[in-house]
Amino acid sequence: MTFEDVEAIAGSLPGVTVGVKWRNRTWMVDDKGFAWQRPFSKADLKRFGDETPPQGEILALRMESLEAKDALLAMDLPGFFTIPHFNGYPGILIELRKARAKDVKTAILAAFEAVAGSPPKRTARPRRRGR
Repeated sequence: MTFEDVEAIAGSLPGVTVGVKWRNRTWMVDDKGFAWQRPFSKADLKRFGDETPPQGEILALRMESLEAKDALLAMDLPGFFTIPHFNGYPGILIELRKARAKDVKTAILAAFEAVAGSPPKRTARPRRRGR
């Protein structure tokens, strides 16, 4: 996964705009961010100590609640993690290069719903004949 993939997923949701908040590219609905690029600050890197921090493109997502965040992290999905800066905040981080596309897409949709207040409307698929 890359930020181009994130753009394709998040950008296809209704009412989504892209701008800059927190000095990073942010996907928003009703001017509220639900997904954003999240490079590590010097303080973040210091907190990793001797541990190697996740590498590459890092995506942050706003979850519905701390319980939703904890449930998602308990699933131990590849690339999904948190940092001390997010303690007490319903947000998660994703190391995109390690994450599975289906998991990232599902998490982006959950973040969108958490901020927009409802799931995106689905467009009807054409029916196949003979089914």
